[in-house]
Amino acid sequence: MEDSPHIVIENLCFRRGRKMIFDDLSMRIPRGQVTTVMGPSGSGKTTLLRLVGGQLRPDKGRIWVDGQEVARLSTRRLYALRKRMGMLFQSGALLTDLSVFENVAFPLREHTDLPEDVLHALVLLKLEAVGLRAARDLDPATLSGGMARRVALARAIALDPDLILYDEPFTGLDPITMGQIVSLIRRTNQSLGLTSVLVSHDVTEAMAISDQVVLIADGRVVDAGPPDELEARASDWSAQFLQGRPDGPVPFHYPGASYRDDLLGQGERRDD
Repeated sequence: MEDSPHIVIENLCFRRGRKMIFDDLSMRIPRGQVTTVMGPSGSGKTTLLRLVGGQLRPDKGRIWVDGQEVARLSTRRLYALRKRMGMLFQSGALLTDLSVFENVAFPLREHTDLPEDVLHALVLLKLEAVGLRAARDLDPATLSGGMARRVALARAIALDPDLILYDEPFTGLDPITMGQIVSLIRRTNQSLGLTSVLVSHDVTEAMAISDQVVLIADGRVVDAGPPDELEARASDWSAQFLQGRPDGPVPFHYPGASYRDDLLGQGERRDD
């Protein structure tokens, strides 16, 4: 079991209305590693997390998490699987009417019958891990964006999951806070033996933290592999994305007639 992938996605197809989000997408996410899925805006990165978590169902294809096919699980078994998943939302998604302490305690109160003294000790342990034990009595409204993200991480690991999904964890953070979050994700993954899946378009941070990077575009996997290997053998598209080039396989100009022909055509129409 240790050597088997934690997540297997095979021939995934998914539409929203007329728009094809995923078209025969396949990938394997190793157990106990940090895997980042990157791609342009609108490529379906957050949608992929929702499919893995069972919030959405594929039109075609299959998704297995820890050997269980997500779309075929009963509601009871899906909820049981989700208890073994942590989720860090892009905004933190803290409950605004609860203190920092109670936000972290919330999943423990919902899913366990722990005595209050044990629950108290566990919450302090999780907050200590993210450096915010002394902030336990604060309201979420008083927290900076980075602090809110760290509290959300403490909540995500409250039930000691074996898989954590991160939705754009670096968005909107200053360089110092971003460095803290990068360090926390890596340290948490190693110390707890987790599988971590990030979706992000922050190339520098993702490449620094990941064991594997998967690039997606146009509904499919374009490239995948360890960061150093990916940079060494990157396709033209991957090199453009990873290096942030403004032009390349993904052109700067929206496809259409040449500028010259367009001008001439406009001139002829004006003469008429």
